[in-house]
Amino acid sequence: MQRRHFNVAALGAALLPNAHAQAWPQRPIKVIQGFAAGGNADTIARVVSTEMSKALGQPMVVETVAGAGGTLASAAVARAAPDGYTLLLATGGHAVAGALYEKLPYQTVDSFQMVSTVTYFPFLLVTTPEARLRNVADLVAASRATPGGLAYGTAGVGSTHHLIGELLAKMAGIELLHVPFRGDSASITALLSGEIPFVVAPPTAVLGQLKAGKLRALAVTGSQRWQGMPDVPTVAEQGIAGFDVRSWAGFMLPAGTPQAVVDRLRTETLKALQVPAVKARLEEMGGEARGSTPQEMAAMVASELQKWSRVVSDARIARI
Repeated sequence: MQRRHFNVAALGAALLPNAHAQAWPQRPIKVIQGFAAGGNADTIARVVSTEMSKALGQPMVVETVAGAGGTLASAAVARAAPDGYTLLLATGGHAVAGALYEKLPYQTVDSFQMVSTVTYFPFLLVTTPEARLRNVADLVAASRATPGGLAYGTAGVGSTHHLIGELLAKMAGIELLHVPFRGDSASITALLSGEIPFVVAPPTAVLGQLKAGKLRALAVTGSQRWQGMPDVPTVAEQGIAGFDVRSWAGFMLPAGTPQAVVDRLRTETLKALQVPAVKARLEEMGGEARGSTPQEMAAMVASELQKWSRVVSDARIARI
């Protein structure tokens, strides 16, 4: 009798994690993102999580923890309880920060349980209609003719934008002079005023001015043309073979989160990405709705970390 009682108790204990996972979620789920409210990451988080909350039966509340290139948000999630109630909407900046920061209170990959990617989006090389730069060949020629290298503006030191410029310089065999600003708006203002000849920016930051004819796109940084502006060729099409830089966004949880919770979140993420309104909104932002397995996402983030670490080392960028 005692042995039977022990076996029943042991079985019950073994089933407890499953019971917890099946009951999840029982309260609102926090989605933390690390950049300005109303920006790319914030909008992506809200668009996808709003749809997911319908199936989960609990609100998914987006919270901004901005600063230090998104590392404050990543740190907040890495130290959160691994119970499925705190997610990170990570972007390509997560891997960039891992390459650029000397010490972080978390490991870029190992401190997190990946759920799924959400979207991939390219950047644009942008100038003004009056500029002498008409294509990437002009940009390369102008850089070679400019002592110290042709200047380009970005949203800041250590941003993905910045490292795109460094990678372009390396692959094209030219020198570019990085001019950092506080955000995309400031760099675009400087471009319009003639302070710099071109900028690297995400589609959402420049689409309005491009459509109004105030700016002109030289190239797309991804491997394929952006469907929002199909007439703009890629960098690779214009002679820099193999150039392919896209940023991404995806959901991560603290390491150790129960697998059943991870699986449920991934299922609802993939379902949300198939909703026409969600896909359309992500496409309007220049992105492609694309989910993944947790393993695929972990491999991608690890690969991105290695790539940007090489760029930081080759460009001799001082680690922060």
